[in-house]
Amino acid sequence: MNHGASLRVSPGESGRRPGARAAGERVTTMRMRMRRTAVVGIALVALAGCSGADDGDTDVAPGDAVEQPDVSPSPPEDDETPTEEPTEAAEPAGDAATVDAATTSLGEVLVDGDGMTLYMFDPDAETGESTCYDDCAVAWPPLLTEGEATVGEGLDDSLLGTVERTDGTTQVTYGDWPLYLWQNDTAPGETTGQAVNDVWWVVGTDGEPIRTMP
Repeated sequence: MNHGASLRVSPGESGRRPGARAAGERVTTMRMRMRRTAVVGIALVALAGCSGADDGDTDVAPGDAVEQPDVSPSPPEDDETPTEEPTEAAEPAGDAATVDAATTSLGEVLVDGDGMTLYMFDPDAETGESTCYDDCAVAWPPLLTEGEATVGEGLDDSLLGTVERTDGTTQVTYGDWPLYLWQNDTAPGETTGQAVNDVWWVVGTDGEPIRTMP
């Protein structure tokens, strides 16, 4: 055996040192880590893209049916509030005439509720009913009542009465005389209708005509 002969070293191994080998291994390890990091980053970007696509509008292919929201009106709820039936308006009560007394130049005579002098008509004595109609009734309006007539203080209500006219209205009487107003009397207490045509007279509180000339 030749102890003098030297060991042969391969050319690749003759120039490497232990420090250089360790540095190479570290570079290789770092490259592998960088590759793994890059792969993980790409995977995260892909996941983020999928998530964004889910949050956005979904594309609908032509011909696909699109579900429309239900916009049909909902049925009205029953109103449990009771409705009040309309009540018929009460008919206004008719004016009830009043026969009163007032002192005038002819003495105490009958007047209406407004103080206007009342008269009687001689032709009514034949029937006890009114004989004054048409033009006569325009000049001498009858004292009408739509309710129960009343008398003022100091008058005898037993002398008060009514008579039905041919037009269906009700005329007030006192002492059996149908009573009238005179169109030319314009203020309470006037007696300008006294003795007109010698048939129109004021009436006293006793129900009798006062035939005193004015």
